[in-house]
Amino acid sequence: MPLDDKEQRILEEIERRFYEEDPELARAVKKIERPSRIGVRLSLLGVVAGLAIIIAYVSVTWVAAIGFALLVASATALVNALRLRDWRSEDVEVDEAPSE
Repeated sequence: MPLDDKEQRILEEIERRFYEEDPELARAVKKIERPSRIGVRLSLLGVVAGLAIIIAYVSVTWVAAIGFALLVASATALVNALRLRDWRSEDVEVDEAPSE
């Protein structure tokens, strides 16, 4: 939901004051980076590799268990990387009740 003109001016004023009052914190906040695509790609590769190991070595229990551990660890890392990237479905909108 876009901001109206008044809200946009208020936000710009808050940002200006923030940069004036604490320039060190402002510089630190600017340096914060989002996780790179490598984290997502590496996690996806781990999920695929874990599945492949499970399927290929289903008869060798300890190897399949290693594949399962890799699959779970990679899936967890993938979920965390996607959360950090703030990926959300654009199709789903949450209706918020106005607070009064």
